[in-house]
Amino acid sequence: MKTILIPMANGNEDIELISTIDVLRRAKSMGAKLKIICASIHDSLEITLDSGLKVLADTKLSDVDTTNIDAIALAGGFDGMNNLKNHPKIIEILKDLKAKNKLIAAICASPIVLDAAGVLSDTFTCYPGCEAGIKATRVHKPVVVKDNIITSAGPITSTYFALSIIKELGFVDVYNSLIEGLLVKDFGIEF
Repeated sequence: MKTILIPMANGNEDIELISTIDVLRRAKSMGAKLKIICASIHDSLEITLDSGLKVLADTKLSDVDTTNIDAIALAGGFDGMNNLKNHPKIIEILKDLKAKNKLIAAICASPIVLDAAGVLSDTFTCYPGCEAGIKATRVHKPVVVKDNIITSAGPITSTYFALSIIKELGFVDVYNSLIEGLLVKDFGIEF
């Protein structure tokens, strides 16, 4: 069983958060032994996403035992990224996962959070412009996997981001089934 934490913050980008949760839950329903923890970083379970859409987290981060998680996935959105970056527990979790060589994933603006925690690899991708001030090399790719760190460019790459998480967690058969079921190969999409 692999446990993945998805911190949910006000201002997270809708597609990135919802697509990641959706694809991971699809993987679980297809046999991936995943425990997915969708946790609000705020005092309320209700999260207001970038578009104003309100969604509910399953739990609050303050109620989660993070000592044995295997991965974390951070959605972007500039306000969401800032909420994640300014949350001491998120920074602590990122440092702990890096020290344990566990999987860390961030999309869109959220590689900034990884940089703030000192865990970003030297090659990454992010939403264009969000690399400003980061002392690492941004590459123009939908997804970059380097040193147990997954980064992704933005909303349209959210599905590839989540698929990469599934693959890197070791669920290769489920990954291949999802690639087929989500029609990735049918349209010749490379990531």
